[in-house]
Amino acid sequence: MILYDHPLSSYAQKVKIALREKGVAFERLLPDDFGTGRRDTPFAAANPRGEVPVLIDGNDAIFDSTIILEYIEERWPEPPLLPVGALARAAARTTEEVCDTQYEAVNWGFGELLWFRRAEGDLAGRLKAAAARDTATLQTWLAERLGDADWFGGERFGWADAAAAPMVNRSAYYGMGPASDTSLARWLARIRERSSVAATFSEFDEAASAMAGAADHYRTGGRRREYRDHRLEWMVRSGGIDVVRAGLRDDTIRFSWPG
Repeated sequence: MILYDHPLSSYAQKVKIALREKGVAFERLLPDDFGTGRRDTPFAAANPRGEVPVLIDGNDAIFDSTIILEYIEERWPEPPLLPVGALARAAARTTEEVCDTQYEAVNWGFGELLWFRRAEGDLAGRLKAAAARDTATLQTWLAERLGDADWFGGERFGWADAAAAPMVNRSAYYGMGPASDTSLARWLARIRERSSVAATFSEFDEAASAMAGAADHYRTGGRRREYRDHRLEWMVRSGGIDVVRAGLRDDTIRFSWPG
């Protein structure tokens, strides 16, 4: 079992947590051509979008983190990550969807400022303020869904916890974690004690510590960050249209396949 991975990818983290919860052994590979746009590599053949994660099971490649999560749940049904009952399963998938779209976009946008310095001065200040505002809104929404339960699925760690964990942890890394006296903060402390999550977050921390040295590589077009769907929307509506224009001008950003 091979997983094309980048430790900073929240989508890849979600998949790794699920695999580790299931006790599935896998090898992590960071593709050399990630973000380069090359089409002649095994990674590009496995996923024409050029995105991680990609799960290689024998001769078969599965991409898109949600589809991979569905595959993992069906391929290794024990222990189950999805709760029992159609309504509870819909609730878990709803939490995942919001985390994968609205929440990921805010975290990604803040990373563009912190690590890749896409904006400076007043513009950077406005975008960071927008990220803080939206993060607080999303964490309030998550806290309401969690309620007083230990896990998003109720009594057992599950699908929604795996999806939310990378998002909230990244916010905390950015200094925008949930307030210490909230149920969401207690949940974050709880998930960090799980071996599946601790291993995944440790990989994130190690990669994050090296990002200062990689920023210029992305700013000069050696690799290009993907501006897609909710990420692009967040940057534009938060006032960062000039960031997008500069990336297009300098060829330091990319859009999703085909193209």
